[in-house]
Amino acid sequence: MRPEVLQEAARLAADRRPFVMATVVWRRGPSSGQQGSTALILESGQVVGWLGGACAEPTVVRESRAALVDGNPRLMFLGPEEEADGRLRDGIVSVPMACSSEGALEVFLEPMIPAQQLMVVGHSPAAQTLVRLAADLEWDAVLIDDGANAGPVDGIEVRTKLDLSDANQDTFVVIATQGHYDEAAAEAALRTSAAYIGLVASAKRGDAVREYIRDRGLEEEVVARLIAPAGLDLGPVQHREMAVSILADLVQRRAAGAGERAVVAPEISEAIDPICGMTVDIAKARWNTETDDGPVYFCAPGCQRAFSG
Repeated sequence: MRPEVLQEAARLAADRRPFVMATVVWRRGPSSGQQGSTALILESGQVVGWLGGACAEPTVVRESRAALVDGNPRLMFLGPEEEADGRLRDGIVSVPMACSSEGALEVFLEPMIPAQQLMVVGHSPAAQTLVRLAADLEWDAVLIDDGANAGPVDGIEVRTKLDLSDANQDTFVVIATQGHYDEAAAEAALRTSAAYIGLVASAKRGDAVREYIRDRGLEEEVVARLIAPAGLDLGPVQHREMAVSILADLVQRRAAGAGERAVVAPEISEAIDPICGMTVDIAKARWNTETDDGPVYFCAPGCQRAFSG
């Protein structure tokens, strides 16, 4: 992998942006793609790096966008149709390619989708236990305490400023501030698009916090997003046991679809090359022919010549 591609992958991961890592794992020449060549495919369809020529790239982009939606890796074979049968295996996606290069490729597509994000505000035993448990589930857990009382937690990001601006539709926020700054934390969370906002407090305390937020001018449908008390009702429990009840509730919600990152890539207008059957990105197409039925797009000049006879 080229250093600049590796650096971009690290930057995208740090920014919690989904992408697909596409790697050529096999080739048969003549093909412009080389074994080990790697590229990153972003939600937008942008390609960082290089895999192969004009025939392969649009199809790899299309399958990568599908992988970002379903979250499943896949192995693609791109080559002559008569060769496909000999290379088919369970889980492989075969795309016949009849371009003049006569080469073939196998490309592995691995979607890199950010882990579930959990932000816990507070420094109570319940807060610290919750972030540790979430980390064990390989969630992206963050501990936030505006009072700067939260000590270091192994492997956990700890923030000493109440900043929830990076919370989005795949973020769970749990407020366990024990009355110190419940209102400020709840308001900050409700001003984000977080998928879940829970307050560790009694129902009565939750009502008081909601009333404060209403007075701050937030709409009722926004105020209603605050869940208090947070977690499953297990009856009287200790602080650390409360963390278990909250995490169980979050896992249940996630299983029902809450907090799923919606990957919505912009629509790309595509056409099928009538000669080789490859996908062509119309916006980037260099070769086309006008017919009585409208324009016909080609992946390479050889297909255009074959069509024109």
